[in-house]
Amino acid sequence: MERIRILLVDDDRQNSELLRKFLEVEDYEVDYAENGRAGWEMYAANRPDLVLLDINMPEMNGFELARKIREQDRDVLIFFLTDRTEKADRLKGFDLKGNDYIPKPFYPEELIAKIRERFEHRQASLPSRMTIGQTIFDSNLSTIEYAGTVQHLSARQSEILAILAKHIGQTVERSYLLEHVWGNDSYANSLALNVQITYIRKMLEPDISISIVSLKKRGYRLEVIEST
Repeated sequence: MERIRILLVDDDRQNSELLRKFLEVEDYEVDYAENGRAGWEMYAANRPDLVLLDINMPEMNGFELARKIREQDRDVLIFFLTDRTEKADRLKGFDLKGNDYIPKPFYPEELIAKIRERFEHRQASLPSRMTIGQTIFDSNLSTIEYAGTVQHLSARQSEILAILAKHIGQTVERSYLLEHVWGNDSYANSLALNVQITYIRKMLEPDISISIVSLKKRGYRLEVIEST
């Protein structure tokens, strides 16, 4: 199997070097950049599978870099590794389509576990292109198509819909979605899940054969009404 390539962008050179060595021991291929501008150049040159981003950096901060990356690439995973732990910062990170937000300090073993889980989840058995009701969902392209109209999902919205689609007609617990999409079930992430479900419902609205049912304090169920 091809090695997973990681781009680590953080202006703390000493701690970054320690983290880099830890990741390399786990057989990841790691590139390092000490600021956002250098990180953008390295991203464009190497196209990594995962970007680990600090936020407070000179020349270009982590939020700015994440925005530039997402304009070019909807599929690469982005983890924020930062000491900025306020709710507003976490929500901004997720709004920029970050896949995880890990407060510093953290245990390297925790990061490794999150990376493994993410890539195992990506390799799950759900077909990349499937029909839900009368809507075509492509998880690789993060698109839904209905009646000839194509809409683009964010990376996180695509992950949520993929999980619901894998369990059509079954209740998916909120805790399961939060752990698999965000990595933990914090209050901020729970609010973000509510927002993303609202966006997904809005995009699926034209297809009246599909509905996402909320089960209070439990989770969600994707239902398809079969045509007669």
